[in-house]
Amino acid sequence: MEQTELVFIPFPIIGHLASALEIAKLITQRDPRFSITIIIMKFPFESIDGMDTDSESIRFVTLPPVEVSSSTTPSGSFLSELLKAHIPIVRDAIHELTRSNSVRLAGFVIDMFCTHMIDVADEFGVPSYLFFTSSAAFLGFLFHLQFLHDYEGLDFNEFKDSDAELDVPSFEISVPGKVFPSRMFDKENGGAEMLLYFTRRFREVKGILVNTFIELESHAVRSLSGSTVPEVYPVGPILNTRMGSGGCQQDASAIMSWLDDQPPSSVVFLCFGSRGSFGADQIKEIAYGLEQSGHRFLWSLRQPPSKGRMDFPSDYESIEEVLPEGFLHRTARIGKVIGWAPQVAVLSHSAVGGFVSHCGWNSLLESVWYGVPVATWPIYAEQQINAFQMVKDLELAIEIKIDYNEDSDYVVSAHEIENGLRNLMNINSEVRQKKKEMQKISRRVMIDGGSSHFSLGHFIEDMVANIPCKQQRRGDT
Repeated sequence: MEQTELVFIPFPIIGHLASALEIAKLITQRDPRFSITIIIMKFPFESIDGMDTDSESIRFVTLPPVEVSSSTTPSGSFLSELLKAHIPIVRDAIHELTRSNSVRLAGFVIDMFCTHMIDVADEFGVPSYLFFTSSAAFLGFLFHLQFLHDYEGLDFNEFKDSDAELDVPSFEISVPGKVFPSRMFDKENGGAEMLLYFTRRFREVKGILVNTFIELESHAVRSLSGSTVPEVYPVGPILNTRMGSGGCQQDASAIMSWLDDQPPSSVVFLCFGSRGSFGADQIKEIAYGLEQSGHRFLWSLRQPPSKGRMDFPSDYESIEEVLPEGFLHRTARIGKVIGWAPQVAVLSHSAVGGFVSHCGWNSLLESVWYGVPVATWPIYAEQQINAFQMVKDLELAIEIKIDYNEDSDYVVSAHEIENGLRNLMNINSEVRQKKKEMQKISRRVMIDGGSSHFSLGHFIEDMVANIPCKQQRRGDT
């Protein structure tokens, strides 16, 4: 019996890999004709643990590491070179996969950062699809900015550190330059050109799976419908509610045990993602803000990597050294400072009533799924524009900051943090009520009759229709 195979090429960081695995599961569950091979690349600054599945229709192929000219920071040019260096290895892996005549290659599903691999799909004569792991609004933002740059000569630097605003079709209100991704202004390391290159290549794919749902981003999804971009399929929220991310089970048990002892919806959870960390001055302001607010808290505090090193934050050996003197003693009855946090498990706990987040899209979707209000504190990547969307465009979050980024010397004051926490934990706030409503909707869209369930079915139908009748093999002439 001929086997119909899809190849997934996710970006090799845990948030992207986990989402790719979840969408792969959904596809194979909906249509048993499909098997999926997930290609795992190895990057020098990311350790991948816990990638596993009990599905017989999904398998992983882990590629050997590749070497490119050394760099200490994950700049745009370095990442681009690293991805290009994987092309021949990916090509060989697909050739091995299709060696059997019983395998019919349906296409590639490529991560938003892996668009170099479209060339490999073209070599095998199969279509490419994009899996966009951020919001539909940000997807529209990228398309619009790339068009303005390429065809109308827009200079991104007009918006650097500026209050200037830009009308973007995927947002209901104008977007200020201060929330544009900092990469857009990074000409030295190739960040701007990298984003432009990715976005130009987005236009080459057959369709775009977006980790969102129509009811959350109705305006953004409508703005992309019928436009000059490939068809968009909102199939989210795609969440990994089981996988850990390298933490210690003993630590997780202690954290959950502490939460079990707290009253319902009483705890503020502070967690800033896999790359989120702060300097000494900012840590002290967070501590004072927490203490002055009087709210119960669970704070995931990570140690920054050595300056200029391509690495991720780690746990402190002695957390007392970076906190104000006596802070742990004074807050012992209401707070707990930890290192790594099992974020999904914490957000799902009934004691958690608010989430101070870096506004990574996965984290925002998790907050919607569990109905936990968010206070925004973006740090890197597209998180500033995510924060802007949630606070200003959708009115689903509270602002601590929307334009903070890791390259800034700005220190958010204890007063700003205290005010943000008080607003976040207001049990009668409109944001809290809207979040609870959106939680109910997010559960409905994934089941039969829901908008995302329908959209995934539509994608599968279109994908089947696009499968080439004659399969090309590597070396065919």
